[in-house]
Amino acid sequence: MLYRRRLRSRIIFSFLLFGTVLSSLFAISTLFLQSNLEDELIGSTLKQELDDYLVQLRKDPTLVEPFHTRIQGFITRPGDPNHSVTAQIRELGTGVHEVETAEGYFKAAVRKDDDLWAFLIYDITENQRLTNRLIVSLVLAVLVFSLLSLALGLWSSSTVMKPVSDLAERLSQLGEETPSPGLARWFPDDEVGQLASALDAYAARVHQLVERDREFNADVSHELRTPLAVITGATELLLAQKDLPEKTKARIFRIARAARQSTDITTALLHLVRAEQGVNQDSDAHDVGRIVEKLIHLHEPLLDTKSLELKVISEDNVSVIAPESVIAVTVGNLISNSIRYTPAGEVVCTIGSGRILVEDTGPGIPESELSLVMNRHYRGEGVSGKGSGLGLAIVQRLCELYGWSIHFENRETGGLRAELKFFG
Repeated sequence: MLYRRRLRSRIIFSFLLFGTVLSSLFAISTLFLQSNLEDELIGSTLKQELDDYLVQLRKDPTLVEPFHTRIQGFITRPGDPNHSVTAQIRELGTGVHEVETAEGYFKAAVRKDDDLWAFLIYDITENQRLTNRLIVSLVLAVLVFSLLSLALGLWSSSTVMKPVSDLAERLSQLGEETPSPGLARWFPDDEVGQLASALDAYAARVHQLVERDREFNADVSHELRTPLAVITGATELLLAQKDLPEKTKARIFRIARAARQSTDITTALLHLVRAEQGVNQDSDAHDVGRIVEKLIHLHEPLLDTKSLELKVISEDNVSVIAPESVIAVTVGNLISNSIRYTPAGEVVCTIGSGRILVEDTGPGIPESELSLVMNRHYRGEGVSGKGSGLGLAIVQRLCELYGWSIHFENRETGGLRAELKFFG
């Protein structure tokens, strides 16, 4: 079905259908006209001959029956059969008939008066043979014209679709980072050229819009770094004071944690905006286990009155070449989601085999919604609490940028399992 929907296939099919139908109609009309004209000509000739012969016979009873090579005439009377006339023909009524006998095909003109029965028989066996040959010839002609139509359709489709194929090929070669170099200049001022001009204009508008958004996001990310650095420095100075009350220290610690998360998110978003990984061959590998320990330490104050335990299980060392902030944002979103939606029990982070597992004892996610959790602004049905639903969408984009993979599934014992693979 997909092949039939292609424009080139439609052109070929249209030519083939048109040629086949047109040649078939021509063949059928030829046979119809040939048959009708032959029947009308032979029938009218036989009827006229028979009528003329009877008129002459009534004037001259001694007139001999006509005889020709392909036409035979017989005269008899009712009740006095002429044995030269077969019973099959003798039983026919007045008129012109087509009869098939053991000897072949015949046209029989019959005239039955009260005193005379007259028969005029015309041998059309040769006509029938020629008609059969004509049918075979017309069928072959239809096939030949259909093949010619198919060949013409293939040639025409290639000619018609070549500019469109060229346009599609040039579109596929365009990069995402650079504006269109101009497609219209490669095509004449026809329909395809107009389409190329429209695509050029559209590509220019899209490129301007993307560049404007990238510049804005990059500027915002850069501008946020300064106030976040000030907040971080101020909180570090405050936390260094030894005479702070515990409640005040906890609140400052929350501010420091929020500033650190904001800095990491800003850095990660800046990499996404630039579509660059921010690493090279000389970049250092970061220990995922150490980053997870820091994240768990930062999330512990958020537990409040929850009866929830945070665990880290390190099976083996996992090191990833990527900015530490990107790893922190990716893993931190998974941990914070598990903490947010798990009222009691535990959240376990297992590190090893080139991946990290974040498992919780929460309610899990309905199977019908598992494929939607990475969508922007999706928070699931019946989910309460704060959140914009953008965290996992950012995680997915970071995974696509760095070639990581993420998978969610419900645990058999209850809760959700998130698997983040850095390798393999």
